[in-house]
Amino acid sequence: MAWAEVTDNMFPTLHTSSFCVKGMHSTPCQTDNRDVSYYMDSSGEFMLETPDRTDVQNVMAGEYAPTDLVIAYDSTPTFSGGAETDIVYQEGSAGISDSADGMTWCDGLGGDIVDCDQQVVRIRGNGYYTYSLVCHETGHAVGLEHGNIASPQMSKTASALGCMKTPTGGTTTLGANNRDNINLTY
Repeated sequence: MAWAEVTDNMFPTLHTSSFCVKGMHSTPCQTDNRDVSYYMDSSGEFMLETPDRTDVQNVMAGEYAPTDLVIAYDSTPTFSGGAETDIVYQEGSAGISDSADGMTWCDGLGGDIVDCDQQVVRIRGNGYYTYSLVCHETGHAVGLEHGNIASPQMSKTASALGCMKTPTGGTTTLGANNRDNINLTY
């Protein structure tokens, strides 16, 4: 098999910390294993509307399920303990800087220094939820980083980064480099 990987942008890289940190403004970490459960907030302040839910479902099925990750929707999420739902998607701007469309953070540390038991993905509403932004933030939730933190470093706008380029837009897909990094890790 020919590998398409052009850069290692999987946490940790030579340009990031070598351990996972919990908190809203921390660097995203790897998910805690290849079995990735996800939940879309269905009520309250951070509830996703139908088009946003569709984007998440399409990204998970079209971009992440074809990798070595095992993707499953969790309709009864767990928010504490050792078997937390791996990724929780929210819609809203609380805690997101004015210069960002979305963010991902570790909300529950895993059992290893590089992994997180639960990641939160929050994307602004009002049209900010897009296929490529969901792909980008989900990439962070499984450990993918921007090009300027990769090894070797590259421009944040490099096309080889697929949906992990910044800014991302349209229907940018995961891309071969990111798939290879996921498959090599999980």
